[in-house]
Amino acid sequence: MPELSKAEKDLALKKHARASKLRGEFNKLITNPHRHATMEGGHVFDHGMQRFQAMSVTNFDHFKPTWRSLKVGFFGCILPIAVYAYFLKKERDGREHLFSTGQVAYKDRQFKFI
Repeated sequence: MPELSKAEKDLALKKHARASKLRGEFNKLITNPHRHATMEGGHVFDHGMQRFQAMSVTNFDHFKPTWRSLKVGFFGCILPIAVYAYFLKKERDGREHLFSTGQVAYKDRQFKFI
């Protein structure tokens, strides 16, 4: 394992101290049995989670159509459905042609009411 420089080690220690402080604050808030008396509710308010949920709700308002989003929608949704429909129609038309020309006997058909 490579040795860390003094700056990298200090940065790692600062990150660890900050994470420990936040973890302690969270545990203090979540385990407080008197939170309901202060009308704070039963959850810890997270500003980052609030921003994320607000953005996910208003995602359509901020959507900007681009060529990439067009390609993703076309190749991910429209094209697979169209290809599947084409092959399904081709296979059914071929089977119907065999039935209507009498090449497959009625008793040999898998589904009798076609």
